[in-house]
Amino acid sequence: MQTEHIATPFGRRPMTLALVKTQFESAGIKKGKSADKWKIYRDACDARSLLGLRDRALAVLNALLSFYPETDLMEGANLIVFPSNAQLSARANGIAGTTLRENLALLVQAGLIHRNDSPNGKRYARKGRDGSIETAYGFNLAPLLARSEELALMAHQVAEENRRLKVIKEKITIARRDLRKLISAAIEEGASGDWQSIEDHFVAIVSSLRTVKAPNGLAEILDELTLLREGVVNLLEVQLISQESDANGDEIRQHIQNSNTDSINELEPSSRNELGAKPSQGPKRHAEPIRTFPLGMVVRACPQISDYAPGGRIEHWRDLMTAAVVVRSMLGVSPSAYQEACEIMGPENAAVVVACILERGGHINSAGGYLRDLTARAERGEFSLGPMLMALMRSAVPGQVRSA
Repeated sequence: MQTEHIATPFGRRPMTLALVKTQFESAGIKKGKSADKWKIYRDACDARSLLGLRDRALAVLNALLSFYPETDLMEGANLIVFPSNAQLSARANGIAGTTLRENLALLVQAGLIHRNDSPNGKRYARKGRDGSIETAYGFNLAPLLARSEELALMAHQVAEENRRLKVIKEKITIARRDLRKLISAAIEEGASGDWQSIEDHFVAIVSSLRTVKAPNGLAEILDELTLLREGVVNLLEVQLISQESDANGDEIRQHIQNSNTDSINELEPSSRNELGAKPSQGPKRHAEPIRTFPLGMVVRACPQISDYAPGGRIEHWRDLMTAAVVVRSMLGVSPSAYQEACEIMGPENAAVVVACILERGGHINSAGGYLRDLTARAERGEFSLGPMLMALMRSAVPGQVRSA
């Protein structure tokens, strides 16, 4: 990019197109606009990570604002301050001259101020006969006024990101605690399963927290912990249900032995209904709602589904459901089978199941029959998406332990 270098007492400064753009924006401030300079300053402090500023630069900005006599920056007013380096240094907690110049350059580069240079590069003001300032050379604060709304939005964005990060960390803490208790209890009680592999996988996930600080990375760790917890819970639930079934079977057999056989014979004529169908052999299990997992987790576990989404990307649940309709047809799943799955599982979960079937297409002979089987299991409350998603994520990452 072409730059013009302007000679000053501080060396040669490049005039970039970005700085020219900032000056144009400052010149186009809405007529009559005003804003509290300290409110703008607090927003700039909150948004410093997005602006690429450090604390020293913000201290220099604070000092510059202190030389502007009014509380509000106003369009049409003289927004140029012209303190000497010695004055600025004194109000910026005694910052050294070299550091002062570096941070002034950072503020200019960030588009918060711009220089209004005099012919000789010095900062000063020329006053008229009435004592008012006619011309001033120094640092123009107009960009702060021009970008006041933008800085407020940036500050809000950072605050929301910090809030999201806090929520993710809290959820990670809860997931770690729950998993630790579940795994320890399973090992102490002698539950069947490869608990050493599960323990190793849990330790590996927790160890990765030391190097991951970004919200997206922490969200991925939370997804892994969530899937691992789902797998552990399902493994333990299967064992508990099996134990309860064995106990109930013993009670039923004992009851049959002690019951009057005549009463059983009396029930035989009604063992078939008028349509010839056998009645249920026991009370129908109440189907619990299938848990919905985060969309990001689904896309990581089933990346192939994105190829069939609008634009080749899945950013919302609507994109996933649209892609699932295309994949459903491609896999030969009948509309009625998919509609039944949507009604019983919910449209989002049905789309996730289709994405999983696509991912495991080479291992499934009949996608339609498989979907109907899963739908029937879901209706009986015997199906959960967690183990399916976790198995796909484990198979996609070499070197990790097998799913629970």
